[in-house]
Amino acid sequence: MAGNSFGKLFNLTTYGESHGPALGGVIDGCPPGIELDLEAIQEELDRRKPGQSAIVTQRKEPDTVKFHSGIFEGKTTGTPIGFVIENTNQKSHDYTHIKDSYRPSHADYTYDVKYGFRDYRGGGRSSARETACRVVAGAVAKQMLSGVEIIAYVSGVGNMKLDKPYNKLDLTKVESNIVRCPDQEIASKMETYIKEVRGKGDTVGGIVSCVIKNVPAGLGEPVFDKLHAELGKAMLSINAVKGFEYGSGFHGSTMYGSDHNDAFNTDGSTKTNYSGGIQGGISNGMDIYFNVAFKPVATLIQEYETIDKEGKVVQMHGKGRHDPCVVPRAVPIVEAMAALVIADFYLINKIY
Repeated sequence: MAGNSFGKLFNLTTYGESHGPALGGVIDGCPPGIELDLEAIQEELDRRKPGQSAIVTQRKEPDTVKFHSGIFEGKTTGTPIGFVIENTNQKSHDYTHIKDSYRPSHADYTYDVKYGFRDYRGGGRSSARETACRVVAGAVAKQMLSGVEIIAYVSGVGNMKLDKPYNKLDLTKVESNIVRCPDQEIASKMETYIKEVRGKGDTVGGIVSCVIKNVPAGLGEPVFDKLHAELGKAMLSINAVKGFEYGSGFHGSTMYGSDHNDAFNTDGSTKTNYSGGIQGGISNGMDIYFNVAFKPVATLIQEYETIDKEGKVVQMHGKGRHDPCVVPRAVPIVEAMAALVIADFYLINKIY
């Protein structure tokens, strides 16, 4: 299986399955001498871990990260940083009913077609549990990116949308509620809605918005390795992501160029920021902002029709512990992947 690594110079390789003994990773290319706050790294994992509230999966995992290499006396040594996160609350028997059947909109069928074999326990390697490793690496990258601020938040659940732009929100309130929406009134409505959806055995999608502040101008390459292209790849590699837009996004296609162009100030900044902080694939020093769309979780805790390995139509009832809406737990994952991209380009430009 290829494709287990991300990044050119700041590189993460992950391993492990949802119901195996552990998950883990190796961070290669991190410069030496960076002082790491290990408690802050664990706090990032705690934001992603299951069982943290009434609106997420109730799998109980401490998600404690243990570092095995690359750190000495609290600082990075420049050698590969190895880490492990043990699985402690697997309930693999919850998945025996899908051993010979394919859940709709999961990776079950495509894995079987590609490899002729699959780990059906919780989705195996395709499980979103793998993203815990990304959060660890992203937390390390954040601490390397001194001065850069990466903030993600929930801006949509189903048809409920937070219509205010990020610069009209108090982003210090993202962690003030379990939905991770900085508008408390809308967050309360979203929470109620997610609980209603869960009560029906159904799921709902949503949108995570992200802003990256204090990125210097000059990150990114002008042809294939455009900064926004790498951010798009990073976000689309996250489980359940169906869409990515940055800057004015799809709305920009409805505007006139005379309205959309970002006029310059004398210091090189721009009066507007429809470009989303990136022009010609290269950062221009303005805020980078983007939206990430997540589909509804494919596992439904209700009766539905599917097929088995023989192509026969069978009835199935979803089991296990699943999120009715992934976006609250996806917030730290989006931040982590953004940090990995920016850290990689920092090293390419040698400005860390």
